[in-house]
Amino acid sequence: MSLPTIILMTRWPAPGRCKKRLSANIGIEPASRIQIHLINHTIKVVKTIENQGLAKVQFAISGLASKASRRWAKKYGIKKFTNQGSGNLGLEMRRQILINNKDYKWSLNKSKSVIIIGTDLPSLTHNDLITALASLDTNDMIIGPSIDGGYWLIGLSERLINPLVFWPFSGIPWGSNQVLETTVKKANKLNINFSMLRVQNDLDELSDLKPWLI
Repeated sequence: MSLPTIILMTRWPAPGRCKKRLSANIGIEPASRIQIHLINHTIKVVKTIENQGLAKVQFAISGLASKASRRWAKKYGIKKFTNQGSGNLGLEMRRQILINNKDYKWSLNKSKSVIIIGTDLPSLTHNDLITALASLDTNDMIIGPSIDGGYWLIGLSERLINPLVFWPFSGIPWGSNQVLETTVKKANKLNINFSMLRVQNDLDELSDLKPWLI
């Protein structure tokens, strides 16, 4: 059976190597603990989807060597993991999709579609992913917009990834507040039909903690 793939883009939560903007405000150890909680929450939500037989899950890890990555993925019950590699976010995402396509090239269980999310989402829910998967049945792209002008989720349909003929994320000003706007403009220019999910907030800055400190 053809299933979507959910790719989790994450960084090893070692103190001083993750959440650098947050670390500058609250220290490297507290920031690391927050990152661990965020990763645990994201994996819990995603594994629920996998356990229901609705998608395959793979880990795209930054900051760990292969053997350590295998142990970390195994801890969470995730069988497939890859290294994010070098380059900007657009290149990293493209690399993960190409790896996914290659792995399933000769399989009857090739990926139906791909959803890519990060692990900085304290408000991520099971329903968010159910909505995203359903939206990909009628749209070629889905976007989960974030408050900072980027997005917390991006999804591409089978039509766009099998094969990956063109890449709609070249020339995106990654790390700026123009990421979402530029992506939407490119989608419109390329006649890609897309749908928006609800707005969420990545937890990157001290101010992002306010809703959870009340």
